[in-house]
Amino acid sequence: MMDRSCPGTVEPILEILDGKWMLLLLFELFNGNRRFGELRRKLQPISPKTLTDRLRLLEEKGIVTRTIYPGVPLHVEYDLTESGKALQPIFEAMWTWTQEHGAHLRNKTIESDQEAERVK
Repeated sequence: MMDRSCPGTVEPILEILDGKWMLLLLFELFNGNRRFGELRRKLQPISPKTLTDRLRLLEEKGIVTRTIYPGVPLHVEYDLTESGKALQPIFEAMWTWTQEHGAHLRNKTIESDQEAERVK
């Protein structure tokens, strides 16, 4: 049984995970530190502005660190903090749930799409 205060309690994590690209961005960072360009290539077609905004939010929330390496050319790397790494069990739980229930949902989506096509 979940605590009735749960929606208010989980609000901080929902702020982090909500929004397009956040889950994919965090998933990439679980595989180690990444440069901005690497993240952009992996998350195609994300815009540079959107990627910058998402990374800044994660940095503000203490999920990601940003390290600037001086030199020519200057480069920046992003890495998960301990708090960010602690999100990994959530992703593992989502993966497990998808393995158990995802096929059913995919089939429902396909059926809905087929029904919409027949109605046209």
